[in-house]
Amino acid sequence: MSDPLPRRPDIRAGRLPAEELATGFADLHPALERHEALVEADRCYFCYDAPCMNACPTAIDIPLFIREIQAGNPIGAAKTILSQNILGGMCARVCPTETLCEEVCVREVAEGKPVQIGMLQRHATDTLMATGEHPFKRAAATGRRIAVVGAGPAGLSAAHRLAMLGHDVTIYDAREKPGGLNEYGIAAYKATEDFAQKEVAFLLKIGGITFETGKALGQGIHLADLRRDFDAVFLGLGLAGVNALGADGEASSGSHDAVAWIADLRQTADLSGLPVGRRVVVIGGGMTAIDAAVQAKALGAEEVTIAYRRGREAMNASPYEQEVAATRGVHLRFHLQPKRIHAEDGHVAAIELERTMIENGKLVLTGETVTIEADQVFKAIGQTFLPHGTEAEGEGIALERGRIRVDAARRTSLEGVWAGGDCIAEGEDLTVVAVEDGKVAAMDIHAALTAADRVAAE
Repeated sequence: MSDPLPRRPDIRAGRLPAEELATGFADLHPALERHEALVEADRCYFCYDAPCMNACPTAIDIPLFIREIQAGNPIGAAKTILSQNILGGMCARVCPTETLCEEVCVREVAEGKPVQIGMLQRHATDTLMATGEHPFKRAAATGRRIAVVGAGPAGLSAAHRLAMLGHDVTIYDAREKPGGLNEYGIAAYKATEDFAQKEVAFLLKIGGITFETGKALGQGIHLADLRRDFDAVFLGLGLAGVNALGADGEASSGSHDAVAWIADLRQTADLSGLPVGRRVVVIGGGMTAIDAAVQAKALGAEEVTIAYRRGREAMNASPYEQEVAATRGVHLRFHLQPKRIHAEDGHVAAIELERTMIENGKLVLTGETVTIEADQVFKAIGQTFLPHGTEAEGEGIALERGRIRVDAARRTSLEGVWAGGDCIAEGEDLTVVAVEDGKVAAMDIHAALTAADRVAAE
């Protein structure tokens, strides 16, 4: 008897009609209407020493901006927000508020239903952005020039604050569009209608910021040159490396990096032309795994499974994000670690996983395996920092746990070089944390330059 013919991978575009695609990629949280915002703002207790404010990485005065909304002044509320977080519009869309400000809201603690802080923040910032005006004025030019490498949240935040203080800023980025994670890494249903680019355009209205795209550190620009030609350098390099599965057959066709796939999806003008498998397996337990799985389902994949090596409680994705995936038809399976990708004619046909358990506090393999048929496998098991271009001077920038070591002011081991965002040892893979890094570094750069000017004048 002859061997059975290999199973053909079922990966194709146009699995769903345009109407269903539009529904699947519609705004996850449609904006509040004015009356809805007023009603929600009225629920706030305006706590003294508010726990929500303490939980916000950028220290937005949440009770104040909600009171301003309640008083019918969303523009004022937006200024309060943006004075602390210039990317407050995007953060309102993508921040895990359920584990930050809203988790400690007194309403949540007492009633299990927090004030919708994120939605109110979006209402305020969207209202201001719709006016086309920028809320801040640039200080008198200082004559100082700062280079920012990386146009992600950290770099944009640093650039805006420095420009507002009167410095001239040049931002370098390897990609064609600024925005970093906000443009290339956020699920499309969380930031609709090209919001990332609209926010960048809004930010640039401060003046004093120029972009140079298609330039990466070590490729087109060099740290030694930047240190020579500019008064300060800020590195917001992000995480360019991707962890490997460490499973046999990982190089098979149909095995993808989830981060790159999401970036491609975000830049696709016609989602109906984006191929997706009928059976998709995503490996990982963080936000990227959730975003990849939900979007694969929204493209028309019939079976989408997230496989995570630990238990549900250990997932980096919040319970809310897990619920989003489950309600969209994604299967979440736990205590499964990839062992082997089975391929037919070089293409993924299935993935074999080994069951795990926790023993004496450690993850151990049990020897029992499970096989799941798949046309595509996406790995979303974390990214790594690639120090390309930072090693050029002497021993290069000091690293800690594989990322750039910084102090509380975000100063690196190299004189005149600051860093922030995911590339630093304290990075938390959150837009709001990266924004705070950029702001803190900008204020320290300004203080350092101002002090140098005073010394020179004496």
